[in-house]
Amino acid sequence: MSDSETTLTSPPDPTRDLTGQPWFFCGIGGSGMLPLAQILKARGAEVAGSDRSFDQGRSPQKFAALERQGFELHPQDGSGIVDRSQVLIASAAVEDSVPEVARANELGCRRLSRAELLAALFNDSDTAIAIGGTSGKSTVTAMLGWILADNGKDPTVMNGAVMKNFQTADHPYASARIAEDMAKAMFVSEVDESDGSIALYRPAIGVLLNVSLDHKSMDELRGLFGDYLAASDHAVVNADDDEAFRLIHRAQEATSFGVENGCATVLAERGTIVEKRSSIEADVTDRRAGTSAHLVLNMPGRHNLANAMAAIASAGVAGVPLADAVDSLARFAGLSRRFDVIGTTHSAITIIDDFGHNPEKCAATLRTLRAQPGRVLAFFQPHGYGPLRQMGDELAETFARELETGDVAIFSDPVYHGGTVDRSEGSERIVRLVEKHAGNGVEAIYLPERKSVADRLIQIAGPGDRIVVMGARDDTLTDFAKDLLARLS
Repeated sequence: MSDSETTLTSPPDPTRDLTGQPWFFCGIGGSGMLPLAQILKARGAEVAGSDRSFDQGRSPQKFAALERQGFELHPQDGSGIVDRSQVLIASAAVEDSVPEVARANELGCRRLSRAELLAALFNDSDTAIAIGGTSGKSTVTAMLGWILADNGKDPTVMNGAVMKNFQTADHPYASARIAEDMAKAMFVSEVDESDGSIALYRPAIGVLLNVSLDHKSMDELRGLFGDYLAASDHAVVNADDDEAFRLIHRAQEATSFGVENGCATVLAERGTIVEKRSSIEADVTDRRAGTSAHLVLNMPGRHNLANAMAAIASAGVAGVPLADAVDSLARFAGLSRRFDVIGTTHSAITIIDDFGHNPEKCAATLRTLRAQPGRVLAFFQPHGYGPLRQMGDELAETFARELETGDVAIFSDPVYHGGTVDRSEGSERIVRLVEKHAGNGVEAIYLPERKSVADRLIQIAGPGDRIVVMGARDDTLTDFAKDLLARLS
């Protein structure tokens, strides 16, 4: 089954199925699987899993932390599936040849996709808040989760990234935040449109950040996101994004937010925006309540200001006043791998770790970098051969448009951890397309292996440069960024 396909069945009744049988996660260390496994375990379920990265010795610190938390880890060879009472949680894209799937089929185990289990838990909560859109979901989920927690709402939060405000020594991989009373808590989660599973959710509050090309055609995305708004009791929609705003008529009840569109309900006043190298601030108005407050956000970039507007607007619908939401965001610590500054050398070379992987995310990151002085050296590792074929032209246009004379873009081969995907078209084509689109002196380089990429970056980096490491589906990119900093230091 491909990345874009899933079987949308009725999710299980979580109150019936949760603790009465053991659960096994195939790919338990993945960004979508890990927080879901943590939430399920916190609700009293028996949870085990396997992961190809665990077998290959990648990200050992993550799996050591999971074992300390009581997760039983197995090699990805089918040996962890021992009884038909186990429920296998596996991505819809996982092939039947994977040993866990083959063993589960042999024993007659029930299989659910990650999205089906998440939807069951989400829809079972008293107040379910969904964050949807092509870009910014993880950041807005973390912002909103922090606002709610900081204001005594005690939410459960399901995210695809580590939320620094919720990290502890015992839980360093805090991509989930667990409520004390999970049965009655608000449930905040990003929801995914790439596999169509967004149709499974029934939000009390449904947030739509943007609609742009990623895994599906624009027509498919308009249909999915329009239906999502219609299924939400109250929609919170980005007035600055034309595609999203055109869908607001599908909502039963709606609140809009924005930075550029003056008709938004919750608005950052453009004349008050001050952008700095590591922060942004602005006056914010909530026209529903007739209130204003000054926001200081310790994250750079207008896209993060827009993310903050989404979180503030959503928090308002959930009962948190503007002033309290703004106060909480002043202490928002950000996320791992979202414009995450790893460090700066004595010669003022800064290393940034970033999740940018589609055209819109990459554009936001590069635009934020270009808003401040200094050359940009961008390393991009595509997150798969399939996505590279789907959005390669748009990615190339993005790098060519957002970078300037003297900047360098280096592309390696895409992430590949096995499977039958067509690998005939890789990053060489993207480099050719960047060269075709760039008429401004941007240099594009193809280097298949990451070691060669690191060596080239070390060779060309100079005082004042910003090196950004970009890509998804590969935790070791953070290690790569840290190693770069160590070598340059």
